[in-house]
Amino acid sequence: MLADRIEAHWIDAFEAVLRLCGATPGLPLCLLAESQSRALNIDLAELAALRLGCRPFRCILPTPPPAAPVPVRSTGASRAIGGHPGVLAALAAAPLILDLTVEGLLHAPELPAILKAGSRVLMISNEHPEALARLVPRPEDEAPVRAAVKRARAARRMTVTSAAGTDLRVAMEGAATAGVWGWTDRPGTIAHWPGGIVVSFPRAGSVEGILVLDAGDVNLTFKRYLERPVRLTLESDHITAIEGEGTDAELMRRYLAAWGDRAAYAVSHVGWGLNPRARYEALAMYDQRDTNGTELRAFAGNFLFSTGANEFAGRFTEGHFDIPVRNCTIALDGEPVVIEGRLVP
Repeated sequence: MLADRIEAHWIDAFEAVLRLCGATPGLPLCLLAESQSRALNIDLAELAALRLGCRPFRCILPTPPPAAPVPVRSTGASRAIGGHPGVLAALAAAPLILDLTVEGLLHAPELPAILKAGSRVLMISNEHPEALARLVPRPEDEAPVRAAVKRARAARRMTVTSAAGTDLRVAMEGAATAGVWGWTDRPGTIAHWPGGIVVSFPRAGSVEGILVLDAGDVNLTFKRYLERPVRLTLESDHITAIEGEGTDAELMRRYLAAWGDRAAYAVSHVGWGLNPRARYEALAMYDQRDTNGTELRAFAGNFLFSTGANEFAGRFTEGHFDIPVRNCTIALDGEPVVIEGRLVP
């Protein structure tokens, strides 16, 4: 268990990221959080902003009660704002918003209006600052992500294969693709820290095939390395069969069934990790309350497969899995970008 006290080098880490986000003296800066947010990160963000001469203010909302039949983790769709007009007015007045909510604003319904107002949003993942400090983004992280986004947007087809038995096909035409390198310095944009990832949200009816989650792959909703293989059959974007023996397959079957919602079985997004400093083994080093697992989403060469909401395919649900899959070969129009879990230079 890491101690929740302020360390000078953690303030340094937050300051470095704020500098990349273009924080300058006098800049109004909103610390958006909720009652269940990690208090240590709020304090560190505020101290770093004050070091830079910014004018930070806190907007802390009550964490809403659960609305789902099962525990919800890492959706990127915070419900804390709840359309509150006063909160939205305050956010529109802040050129830079540090998103410290528990789940984050990435898929929150209020995000389009916030960005349209010209604010830029840095979603600080709900990690212990020890992990955030290891993964402070660097200027050289931007170019590889931009290049990956360009290739994904130009592609008509993604294929994912593995020795474990994966054979997945994704139609990329019309997919919405975004990349994150760990900071945002332009009005009307959002990023998250840690960064180093590219993801595509396919249009409806775009994903078919078999995805085998092998022992050692990661289910980040459960914050768990898989102990036995799980075989997923996908037809017209939806998981139609979950095959496998043991706890991992049983957990997935039970969790998805609990929603009573076909959209929970659907593909949200697909992509791959590009962060050379993110560590696959990091999940083993933290108590569950001290990690949100964003580092595992970004480690270089993983195939990130996610289920649940995909607004670009007209599907909305809180049911969500983020699953980094190792040792895959990912190809765009037949040209590999990842070979057996290693990035193609």
